[in-house]
Amino acid sequence: MAALAEFERSLISERTKAGMEVARLNGGHLGRRPALTEHQARMAAKAVSKGEAFSVIAKRFGVTPRTLRRYMNCRLNE
Repeated sequence: MAALAEFERSLISERTKAGMEVARLNGGHLGRRPALTEHQARMAAKAVSKGEAFSVIAKRFGVTPRTLRRYMNCRLNE
């Protein structure tokens, strides 16, 4: 019985890997979606440059202030 379960698990794993490879080759995105779109990130950056509080901006876009700071730090390092 355990051998059958192990075999089934290996088949599932192979199908999953094959599906991920097809998605990658077709330009699909794997993983979690970004918290902010590019447009939202640009709008947030403008608000930060105007001196608006991180907590207010974060609330507007439905993210935490920490997430917003991380986005802004990444934009500065680009």
